[in-house]
Amino acid sequence: MNPQFKKGVLELVVMTVVSKQDIYGYELVKQVCEVIHVNEGTIYPLLKRMTNENYFETYLKESTEGPPRKYYHITPSGLEAMHQLKADWLQFSRKINHYLEDEFIIY
Repeated sequence: MNPQFKKGVLELVVMTVVSKQDIYGYELVKQVCEVIHVNEGTIYPLLKRMTNENYFETYLKESTEGPPRKYYHITPSGLEAMHQLKADWLQFSRKINHYLEDEFIIY
């Protein structure tokens, strides 16, 4: 997949995953990679930025497999931003798809 396509939609995918359930970083990376393949090194700076923007809150939760894990929880402002991003993405992708489909019609 084109790296610019990934970059444009990654924030929306991450927000969507976190909106479904509180989740820790490694599990989030696995779920995001089911949609678009990204490296862990791409996700963690994004999580930090989105936490700084108050889209996510974090908390520690004990783990049975080692040290406590940092979980991410979407905030009300994060939900609002996610809904706006989703609306923007759907409108944008519909326009692009419509244009591309019209371009490939054989007369």
